Amino acid sequence: MVRTISSSPQQTLFSTSLFSSSGGFPSSNFSIRRPYSFSGTSAAKFPIRAVSLGTTEPEIRSKNPIRSGFDVENLTTWLLKQEQSGQIDAELTIVLSSISLACKQIASLLQRSSIINLTGAHGTMNVQGEDQKKLDVISNELFCSCLRSSGRTGIIASEEEDVPVAVEETYSGNYVVVFDPIDGSANIDTALTTGSIFGIYAPDKQCLFDIDDDSVLNQEEQKCIMNVCQPGNNLLAAGYCLYSSSVVFTISIGKGVFAFTLDPTYGEFVLTHPNIKIPTLGKIYSFNEGNYDLWDDKLQKYIDHLRQPTSSGKSYSGRYIGCLVGEIHRMLLVGGIYGNPANVNNKNGNLRLLYECAPMSYLVEQAGGKAIDGQRRILDIEPTKIHQRSPIFIGSSEEVEKLQKFLA
Repeated sequence: MVRTISSSPQQTLFSTSLFSSSGGFPSSNFSIRRPYSFSGTSAAKFPIRAVSLGTTEPEIRSKNPIRSGFDVENLTTWLLKQEQSGQIDAELTIVLSSISLACKQIASLLQRSSIINLTGAHGTMNVQGEDQKKLDVISNELFCSCLRSSGRTGIIASEEEDVPVAVEETYSGNYVVVFDPIDGSANIDTALTTGSIFGIYAPDKQCLFDIDDDSVLNQEEQKCIMNVCQPGNNLLAAGYCLYSSSVVFTISIGKGVFAFTLDPTYGEFVLTHPNIKIPTLGKIYSFNEGNYDLWDDKLQKYIDHLRQPTSSGKSYSGRYIGCLVGEIHRMLLVGGIYGNPANVNNKNGNLRLLYECAPMSYLVEQAGGKAIDGQRRILDIEPTKIHQRSPIFIGSSEEVEKLQKFLA
């Protein structure tokens, strides 16, 4: 029962359970203007929750939230909160949700790949001349299907596709989505770390057009599709999904970096790492040192410096996973530096600017880190080709600054 009393100088409200002697039902409300007591004992000795009159219980709870061990925030709830606060619109919420669905499906296939014969090569090559794994092809189809069915994607560009694709089923939104469906696919057959990477750009209002199944794109429409070549500075959102001992969906919408871990019991991504901040320093470097002799002298001197023990007798630790998603995920949590530099055989490096370098640089900068190609900030580079490659050095801010001094 909720009853009101006045306890000078302020009237207060509290709850108690009084039963009438007749039927055991709560007695009616009543007001008194004296200290309430039981058998001569002051009510002050009883644990009574008092609040100002006119303040409702939900208002109290919102000001003083009590979290239990069962309180969790899943990705859907988090996205809706961002929408309600004006950080993103409803269209982008749907696009991000469709990407998370694709990641869940890919995670499930990876876990069963050896069982359902999805390991090994597909027998085809992508536009970069790389042998495609079976899951490269299937994951690309899953991403495209989820994005098309969202009805909010206008143009899709994939590392596995020759050219960007205009989506016919778009109802609204018309976002440009770029992605690498499986990063580190060479790790699939040995059940090592893999991942997916994505970036989302705003729609170009000058490039909204209807397209039929049998239509042929004119020059203007082809030019619109090529507008997918935007610098990382234009990204509205970016993220990755890590497939390892846990499945982790990490995202930024320009207001920090947040990571959600897939709870297999419920099939939901649950917030586990809010507002990630990369340490300014680290003790891990990640370079493919098998290419050491192919690097220029300045970079070799930097690596030699990292190998030398410090005054405390400890040197940097070398770690190389062979999966950009795995490297960046570790770096966001513990700091360090990752490098995929140009070499004698690959003058522009190995990684794609649009699908890998830009989205990951966006995430790392949102977490307080830095990303460069050796001279320029990665996010300032404007692609001139869909599958353009770029060297990249990315990680803790002070580690990248130290590298810049060696490369200067």
